[in-house]
Amino acid sequence: MKLCRFGALNAERPGLIDDQGRLRDLSDVLDDIGPDQLSEDIFEMLNGIDVEALPIVSGSVRMGAPIAGISKYICIGLNYSDHAAESGLPIPTEPIIFLKATSAISGPNDPIIQPPHSSQLDWEVELGIVIGKTAQYVSEDDALDHVAGYCLMNDVSERTFQLQSTQWDKGKGCDSFGPIGPWMVTKDEIRDVHNLEMWLDVNGARMQTGNTQNMIFKIPEIVSYCSRYMTLRPGDVIATGTPPGVGMGIKPNPVWLHPGDTVQLGIQGLGQQTQQVVKHGS
Repeated sequence: MKLCRFGALNAERPGLIDDQGRLRDLSDVLDDIGPDQLSEDIFEMLNGIDVEALPIVSGSVRMGAPIAGISKYICIGLNYSDHAAESGLPIPTEPIIFLKATSAISGPNDPIIQPPHSSQLDWEVELGIVIGKTAQYVSEDDALDHVAGYCLMNDVSERTFQLQSTQWDKGKGCDSFGPIGPWMVTKDEIRDVHNLEMWLDVNGARMQTGNTQNMIFKIPEIVSYCSRYMTLRPGDVIATGTPPGVGMGIKPNPVWLHPGDTVQLGIQGLGQQTQQVVKHGS
């Protein structure tokens, strides 16, 4: 199933996307979609409800991040060998972990806000893992038992900030740099998560084309590896890396985002996002 949250910022309501692509209001069934609603029991209950009896939300509506109360936004760097090559960096021998501030989280179609002093604003389409059950020192064989589902993510990056030190966090964690959604798809609905087409356009021009089959480290290994170094809790999200085609990697002249630009991205089965770039304070 496809679970989402919709409505004004900080007042989102739980929703479900039905088989016809219509948004249904789950407010009479769930208080929200967050850590407490990501259990198999909740999913089983939702599978048993009469979807046709749920109210249809019509008209234009803002989509929020599909998960409330995310405690950790974890990222895996350079997880596609061709992206590592375009970045001029060696292929990693084990997953590279960094964190994005949870204050960066935004809805899938909310604007990307360019910070003051930013000059190298970039994009990264990524598959996100949503943790559904606490994971600590889990094996690769058991890792998927701790996954609730998957979502689309844009790891927006400010390369000037990112490359000022060996730590990437400040170039990745600015407000609005973590669009998630439009929905979370439960893992039972994805036949092969390691064979999903992914793409990103800037102003209508295709910049990234890839497939999750080209990940260096697959999802069971990523979840198991992260759980060795931090307890993964329900609602935590893990961005699994991006294919080639980021602005920084374009030769000989990198391409950066500017106010007025439009970014569109999608992953097969996980929906699409559209973001407008705006200047801070505008």
